[in-house]
Amino acid sequence: MRLTTKTALAVPGTALLILAGATGAQAADNYNMKLTDTMGNKSGSSSTAKLTIEGDSLKITIKGKGFTPNSPHAQHFHGSFTESKKFTCPDSSSDKDGDGQVNTEEGLPQYGDIVLSLTTSGDTSPKSGLAIDRMPKADADGNLTYDRTIDLPAGAGAKLKNLHVVQHGLDANGNGKYDLEALGESTFAKSLGANGIPEEATNPATCGTVVGASTGEMPSGGVDTGDGSTNGIEAAGTFGLAGAAFAAAGGMLLYRRRLATDKV
Repeated sequence: MRLTTKTALAVPGTALLILAGATGAQAADNYNMKLTDTMGNKSGSSSTAKLTIEGDSLKITIKGKGFTPNSPHAQHFHGSFTESKKFTCPDSSSDKDGDGQVNTEEGLPQYGDIVLSLTTSGDTSPKSGLAIDRMPKADADGNLTYDRTIDLPAGAGAKLKNLHVVQHGLDANGNGKYDLEALGESTFAKSLGANGIPEEATNPATCGTVVGASTGEMPSGGVDTGDGSTNGIEAAGTFGLAGAAFAAAGGMLLYRRRLATDKV
């Protein structure tokens, strides 16, 4: 039936709403993020991110500068889809050992576990938190770009604005690479049984919250994680668990190999 002006006026308001919902596309929510060195780690890195969330689909574009050249940088959404705790970006007060750097272990209580790994391809669950071979790599000038559309777990799209992004990897001594000279070994990697990984490679470089989202809004209800690649997305300690699984699978060996290749 053709809906003319006269017939439209004759249709009850409720029916018009139903017609509009049936014919109109689902509105997308757009958010912007500024990722900076909130920790005072002197990373020299900064990024901007644009998020477009439509239902349970996320399109994210990140453009960054000042990153360690020719080096991979792990990046994730951190926080929780279900906990009432208010996670936030850490600041210099999180440096409990007073070495001038907020490392992964010190930042984790503030920004929370991984809920989404921003890999360049394949799995994006917390299990890929240390999949360094699928993380973006800065170019020779330290510029980092990332552009991907990700299918989220059921119900996660509406809760993504409660989270924030952390990017890892910095060049503490300004020699253009990850090495052991400035900060020594990564205590996080060492706790997983992997020796020889520079602390520079795992320390957080930037952190940022979703701009435009209600900072006081807390998650409500669970997220259906299903039985696929997102299994375990709500588990506590996912960064540690993901890292342990990664190390057990030889992931840290791959990490060392890629770092060695990047130095050539």
